[in-house]
Amino acid sequence: MPQMSPISWLILYNLVIMIFITYNLMNYYLFKYNTKAQEIKKLVSKFNWKW
Repeated sequence: MPQMSPISWLILYNLVIMIFITYNLMNYYLFKYNTKAQEIKKLVSKFNWKW
């Protein structure tokens, strides 16, 4: 069984690293949280303390 030459290992290593970086960049930039702006309400206290 012939073994792979060192240049092939470097190409394979670079390919795996580039796929990994691309995958991470896509997950970072394409992931969006659902905004809940309608549900967030500021709680206002109605007490007016007179010291």
